[in-house]
Amino acid sequence: MSKSTSFIELLAPAKTAAIGREAILHGADAVYIGGPAFGARDKAGNPVGDIAALAEFAHRFRARIYVALNTILHDSELEAARRLVYECYDAGADALIVQDMGLLELDLPPIALHASTQCDIRTPEKARFLADVGFSQLVLARELTIGEIARVRAAVPADTVLEHFIHGALCVAYSGQCYISHAHTGRSANRGDCSQACRLPYTLQDAQGRVVAFEKHLLSLKDNNQSDNLRALIDAGVRSFKIEGRYKDAPYVKNITGHYRRLLDEILEERPELAAASSGKTRLLFAPDPDKTFHRGATDYFSQGRKADIGSFDTPAFTGTPLGPITEIGTGWFEIEAGETLANGDGLNYQHKREVRGIRANSVQQMGRVWRVWPNEKIFELAGLRVGTLVSRNSDHAWEQALAKTSAGRKIGISAVFSETGAVRLPHPIPLPAGEGANDSLRELDINDGFSLTLQDEDGIAATGSVVLEKQHAQHPAEAENNLRVQLDRFGSTDFELNGLTVNWIQPRFIPGSILNKLRRDTVEKLEAARASAYTRPPRKAVVEPPASYPEESLSYLANVYNTAARAFYARHGVKLIEAAYEAHEMTGEASLMITRHCIRYSLSLCPKQAKGVTGVQGEVRAEPMTLVNGSEKLRLEFDCRKCEMHVIGKAKNRVMSKSRTSPP
Repeated sequence: MSKSTSFIELLAPAKTAAIGREAILHGADAVYIGGPAFGARDKAGNPVGDIAALAEFAHRFRARIYVALNTILHDSELEAARRLVYECYDAGADALIVQDMGLLELDLPPIALHASTQCDIRTPEKARFLADVGFSQLVLARELTIGEIARVRAAVPADTVLEHFIHGALCVAYSGQCYISHAHTGRSANRGDCSQACRLPYTLQDAQGRVVAFEKHLLSLKDNNQSDNLRALIDAGVRSFKIEGRYKDAPYVKNITGHYRRLLDEILEERPELAAASSGKTRLLFAPDPDKTFHRGATDYFSQGRKADIGSFDTPAFTGTPLGPITEIGTGWFEIEAGETLANGDGLNYQHKREVRGIRANSVQQMGRVWRVWPNEKIFELAGLRVGTLVSRNSDHAWEQALAKTSAGRKIGISAVFSETGAVRLPHPIPLPAGEGANDSLRELDINDGFSLTLQDEDGIAATGSVVLEKQHAQHPAEAENNLRVQLDRFGSTDFELNGLTVNWIQPRFIPGSILNKLRRDTVEKLEAARASAYTRPPRKAVVEPPASYPEESLSYLANVYNTAARAFYARHGVKLIEAAYEAHEMTGEASLMITRHCIRYSLSLCPKQAKGVTGVQGEVRAEPMTLVNGSEKLRLEFDCRKCEMHVIGKAKNRVMSKSRTSPP
């Protein structure tokens, strides 16, 4: 591979090690997974032993394993976290995903560090600082435009990898800047235990209590989908493309990983200066379709600039793909005018009074242009179901059955050279009596030694196996060579597939199939051992000396400084005033519980900037402040129009310290 080659990484999530294996088989170049504690998805933890097994599997394909250790840590947890880092390193993990800067003050093994999206990396200055203090990969804020990403790329060293989310659920707040869950329930998002208050319905009121929007999911966003922006993101400097979903099951991971593997492979074919970050070629046994697994609608968020239609305000549930309207209802059945094929067991749904109602199709029958559906539910119990009701499918039974089986394979390409051993090339031809050979001379001296097989993989790693065997002339030369090629191409359940075979022998030989099979198996074992021995993990990035200065001299609770080690880190880098994290101390009055680039006024066409010379815009709502109401909870909205940001303000309630759900031994 050329030194100028730029590697493109497809990074997939794994709730479990088993799902991580599927991600790799479906084309992931790397997988991120939670350990037994201190991950930002507290219900997606895994034993270190499972991580070790996953790392061993991943490294066979030169894929990498990143362990998420990205909560903020209490002082009492620092030593346990340090021990866990060593355990992950000994298990073969390639990098840690980190939010708490206190970890950088501890004695850690030489493991690579990635700055979590919880670090809220929005500016070139902060990105450069994190690169200078030892982070080799930076997970950018999801809200950045492509132009802003390019400016970050220009500010950081060339060896710093920019990682960006390209698919999955979107947190409405800048990651790391949301405290609603802790304020309302004592469950801290920064501690891995978010209650997802953003998915609740809210009524929006003006200062006089008048309703602007009634029971809408105004803080719930559509899901991220950057399928159309991959080339632009590459040009802006992104090299790691991350799929969200450490709570997602295997079908989602298979489908979305396969989808982006295909898209990225198309780009790699077009651009020879780019290459996949791992080895092997994935073959999918199904057709990926992002619309068939859970999503709340699709948005490319702010990649191409601000857009109004980024919210999933009607419902945070998965409504699936539209099928068509109901055309007739009978006793125990209804008919849909659907353009797609339906199947027994499909999951259908429709919306009634702000709720998504689900139906399971017990059986279906095509009747001309329509499909007759006999649901499991009784027709009279399906409130709001009537002629004209639009029906969607959120569970494609036949497609899901395909995913439930083996749905992909991944193979590393190899070339093979089969040769005689003991055959010596003579420096000068030896004349033979007439009729002894085609050229009447002996050019090779046939020493009865045996045969060798050399396998070289697409990464340039090679291994050779040999067998000592008395050589026998083949009575049927063509048949002998064909048998040789057939036997040496049987790589079956191994990680390899044969791309080419060169045969070097004086003349075709008779070699028993059992000998060829053993030679192939022995050589494969040697190649596997050579690949394992040659694998090297990325090193810990060197820290810039003297210590880089943090871009600001003071930090508020928004910096999430939760322990003395983190305080010492920032002090060492020039910060003079450091406020404790929201979770760490008493707060009175009101506080900003969420900072977001999403603007409810803009989404409802109430922004004063929209009103200037744009028809169809309702204009500015002057009766501010605006308030979100859910039951007894009230959240005031403030709009920072200069930064084009929205602050969600609430009472800074003190709660019990949010504990990590699991702790290492």
